[in-house]
Amino acid sequence: MRNILIFAIILTGLGVYMAWIADDIPATIAAASTQGRAPSPYEPPADAGRRSHVIAKDSRGHFSTDGRVDGRRLGFMVDTGASVIALTEASAAQVGIRPSRSDYNAPVTTANGVVKAARARLASVDIGGLEVRDVEAMILPDGVLSENLLGLSYLSRLRRFEYAGGKLMLEQ
Repeated sequence: MRNILIFAIILTGLGVYMAWIADDIPATIAAASTQGRAPSPYEPPADAGRRSHVIAKDSRGHFSTDGRVDGRRLGFMVDTGASVIALTEASAAQVGIRPSRSDYNAPVTTANGVVKAARARLASVDIGGLEVRDVEAMILPDGVLSENLLGLSYLSRLRRFEYAGGKLMLEQ
């Protein structure tokens, strides 16, 4: 009986040791197989399926970019402090949104004080191929904004946005 017990303890120890070795084998094989060669075009990259768009600073030090709203080209300044996309009346009209005067009932705080804006939903906003659908926006009377603002109603629906090396990177 004592011999059987010793044999069982030795087998258990060997089993634990073999399991420990087996855990290291895939990492060792992967490191050895990729060392010194280019990745195969058939192996998907680690970030497969992710798309990105980089925006450089303009001459004013702002991040300005062109985009498409409901298929129409509009210019934007990225504003991470804006809760939603803010469009001028003229830009909203370009994409077919024409609020009536009574629609301007939402108070909005801007750098120029509090103004009344009209709420809107944009079917599609595409910046550099990164498309987001059904995006909340505000239409501000002409003269309040000098340009459209790309706010968090778009940015927060991306995988991430990051400032590094003087550039703003958007990733979906």
